[in-house]
Amino acid sequence: MNEVVFPRGADGRRSSSDLGREVVADALRAADPAAADAASAERDWRTGYLRHFRALVEAGDGYAVAEAGLASVRARMRVDRDDAGDAPLTGIFAADSRAPGTVTAAGPGADSRPPGTVTVVGSGADSRPLGTVTVAGGEKPERELTVPYRGELLRGDALHRQLDAWVAAGTIEESCAEMVRAVAAEPGWLDLSDQRLVVLGAGSEMGPLPAVLGWGGTVLGVDLPRPDLWARIAATARRGAGTLLAPGTSVETAGADLLTGLPEVARWLLGVEGRLVLGNYVYAPGAAYARLSAAVDALCTHVIEARPDTALAFLATPTDVFAVPGDVVTQATERYRHRSRRARLGHLLSAERLLTPNYPPGANPGIADSLVPQQGPNYALAKRIQRWRASAARRAGTTVSFSVAPPTRTRSVTANRLLAAAYAGAHLFDVEIFEPATSNKLMAALLVHQLRNPRPAAAEAWRDEARGAAHGGFWRTPYQPRSVLGLAALRGLPTTLR
Repeated sequence: MNEVVFPRGADGRRSSSDLGREVVADALRAADPAAADAASAERDWRTGYLRHFRALVEAGDGYAVAEAGLASVRARMRVDRDDAGDAPLTGIFAADSRAPGTVTAAGPGADSRPPGTVTVVGSGADSRPLGTVTVAGGEKPERELTVPYRGELLRGDALHRQLDAWVAAGTIEESCAEMVRAVAAEPGWLDLSDQRLVVLGAGSEMGPLPAVLGWGGTVLGVDLPRPDLWARIAATARRGAGTLLAPGTSVETAGADLLTGLPEVARWLLGVEGRLVLGNYVYAPGAAYARLSAAVDALCTHVIEARPDTALAFLATPTDVFAVPGDVVTQATERYRHRSRRARLGHLLSAERLLTPNYPPGANPGIADSLVPQQGPNYALAKRIQRWRASAARRAGTTVSFSVAPPTRTRSVTANRLLAAAYAGAHLFDVEIFEPATSNKLMAALLVHQLRNPRPAAAEAWRDEARGAAHGGFWRTPYQPRSVLGLAALRGLPTTLR
């Protein structure tokens, strides 16, 4: 077994805190040595990580920080090979010398299979270590962009009006609305039959699997081998119009663990014909998320080396730190200037700890710091690795889809009672929390736009991260998000107790 693990420290323990501290310090050293020293000296990483992740953005040279951070992850992460001991993560694919087989991925209608059926290609004794399960959908492809929202299915003028409303409220950026409008105006773009979308984290509520299958595309789904999970994924595929391919010998045995089966998954993916779009939608609780993010990053670099035309896709969390344009700062500052008398009083009575301004006036770019302590340093590191890879890959010429997704009531978020309560009260502070179905379709539309309209890297990495953002209002709220988190939770708590 090749399990992706943290390196052992001097005391023999595998520590996620030590790994996070060292990676962040290494990344900062490329742009701000003093900030790097401060991160390296941080004793309580679990509570002190916030300012160091902010420093990663404040350092300014996003590309240098990204390259140094990724290099640190590659150099430090290990593979536990049971009795053989630890080995560098960078060598996990070198030990696997078998050539990939070939999986032909044909869309529905391209062969004689009746829609809604499951076909299995076994691995047998050939070069593929994983079999392939194929689930074909039985519906007609959707050829119009629709977005479910508050009980309605938005299309045409109704969709345009809602996009305008979101922009006016500061919920999404104008560039996001423009991209969605462009996709709505070019429904032919929804036909992704010329792509092979890989959804790592096939069961993710935020992933594009349902949307792309509904449009008739081919999706390669990878997720943990859990029968109940794959029963749900297969049911989604049957309700669609596309084709789902998954590693396994049946729906009941489908799936693969990326932490222990990385070489096998890589070989399976590279055996699929067609242009791959490698989408990272994985999640795991706690320290496993940082390990998983490092594993997927190794997979991305390996697949791109083997297939240079591969594209990458990522969703960024809005609860992170971003550099934002001056017009974002201007709107948030104006809103703060016109805040209510109650808000002014609350700020004073809290010794200016609550209801603080989101930005200093005139900052350009501003620093939108929406990190949530309850999500922890492992979550922050896992998401930052993804951001670094998006920046580095785009600069290297890879087609990259990267979008800041809106705050969404997913199962993983609402499992935390404080976050669930804060989301329930977020509307008081100009933040809109989306339902998964809305976020899913909106983000899938942005994916389509970025695949159909690839662009070169901007001179500054932060500008690409800010483009097309659907942050839910975090960037344009008048208040620094952590300064109102407790107030939002108090207001929303009764809702979560019902």
